Amino acid sequence: MKKRDIKHNINIWSILSFIFICLIILPNVNILINLLNKPNENWTHIKTYLLKDYIINSMILVVFTGVFTTIIGIGLSWIILAYNFPARKFFKWALILPLAIPPYIAAYTYNGILDYTGVVQTTLRNYFNISVNQKYLDIMSIQGSIFIFTMFLFPYVYIITKSFLEKQSAALVENARLLGRNQLEIFIHVVLPISRVPIIGGVSLVILEVLNDYGVVKYFGIPTFSTAIFKTWFGMGDIDSAIRLSAILLFIVFAILMAEKILRGRKKFSFTNTKFRPIQRQRLNGGKGALAFMFCFTVFSLGFLIPTLQLAHWSVMTYEKILDIQFWSFTFSSLSIAIISAGLITIIGTIIANYCRLNDGFISKIYTKTTTVGYSIPGAVIAIAVIVFFIALDKKLFWIYRLLDENSGKLILSTSIVMLIFAYVIRFLAIGFNSIEAGFEKVGKKFSEASRTLGMSMTETFLKVDFKMVKPGILSGFLLVFVDILKELPLTLILRPFNFNTLATKSFEYANDEMIHEASVSSLIIIIISIISIYIFYKASEKEAN
Repeated sequence: MKKRDIKHNINIWSILSFIFICLIILPNVNILINLLNKPNENWTHIKTYLLKDYIINSMILVVFTGVFTTIIGIGLSWIILAYNFPARKFFKWALILPLAIPPYIAAYTYNGILDYTGVVQTTLRNYFNISVNQKYLDIMSIQGSIFIFTMFLFPYVYIITKSFLEKQSAALVENARLLGRNQLEIFIHVVLPISRVPIIGGVSLVILEVLNDYGVVKYFGIPTFSTAIFKTWFGMGDIDSAIRLSAILLFIVFAILMAEKILRGRKKFSFTNTKFRPIQRQRLNGGKGALAFMFCFTVFSLGFLIPTLQLAHWSVMTYEKILDIQFWSFTFSSLSIAIISAGLITIIGTIIANYCRLNDGFISKIYTKTTTVGYSIPGAVIAIAVIVFFIALDKKLFWIYRLLDENSGKLILSTSIVMLIFAYVIRFLAIGFNSIEAGFEKVGKKFSEASRTLGMSMTETFLKVDFKMVKPGILSGFLLVFVDILKELPLTLILRPFNFNTLATKSFEYANDEMIHEASVSSLIIIIISIISIYIFYKASEKEAN
């Protein structure tokens, strides 16, 4: 019986899923294996003089960004859901838009706005005859980094918390009102406790993004783990020390994820009956309505409107100089690699999600957990793991290279675009997989089982039955992955082939060379594409929910 079950479960879906999972795991295992190597003098110096600063700075960024994004994200989600005020419908989706601006673009934009020749200081000098000491407007500090991360990552907390609260019954709030609680008490004693799980989930995503960042901390000159890994690899050419830094960062990430699990606890809140009514919004008139509007508008302006308008102004000034053949070349490269990688991730995510849905067991749970690991690991760590893996792979395949071409070099795969695409798959598979898995959960297994009883194979069933029903989830997964790859910086900077640029790397290079105005055109293109994708995804999700 067991042999028959094993034979029944071995098919093209299970084989491909197993291969993909192994490819995701192997590079990270390589990091752990290479830790056994004897440390060198560089590592002794890093551990003695620098490691403490890396840990302290990273933890300061994580803690303060986590606190501020929590306050802003929860506050906005409750105001949008519980109250009616001017422009509420607009802010409901517009407050997602800061995600369209990568933090490293926001960093150099705000620095340009606030520096001596920026719009703030020139306006104060020319129109009000006020001179401001530069140190009071200097954003290139750890405090400035916290501001940037907060204003452009809070939508993670806002979106997840808002989605959760939308599904909560009005009875919870109404019962609290009957017991004499005012709005503030209801928020503190009812809304916050039931929202603990989504809040922690959103903050965890914010923390992972902060640890993954390279552009902001590099531009602001703040030593963190990501800048240290880049400096050790590019500056010193020391892969062993970079691996050790990556391993420490990996340990910190997993410690944070474990803390998240503990903080979530086992508390769950669900409906006690099927009579679900959404929370009834209260009308805010006069001063209260104006305050709600100003809070939303201030956050929206700081997180999206101001930097976007400034980039548009700079683009008008420089587009004639920037829009040449070379620009369109790396724009095409950026879009091409994002489409190819997102398509590959969508295919792999669909295969694994379909296998896990139809084979509910221990192996399926392992596969599900493994696919989500990549997004938890910072890009710099994945990059180092992929480099080590591909160099080892090139050494193994060198005899084949020589067989095909006697003049072939030793490094073929590790200097090609294949390595970058492979890293994208590891990093962003979780995003595509989660969206596709959610689509499969809505479809269920009844239609598949009915098709199988009629004699169709698993592949025929998927193509003729399942695919049509799960297509919205697949398209959503592709769209989300495409946007993330388009904005990705650390992985691309480390793993791109020689003379290969994307919109993200070119924007960062311009800004790093103090050519902020020139960086605006490519930055604005990234933002426009992201806005369109986010809006389409939002409308599709809203339509599906209704």
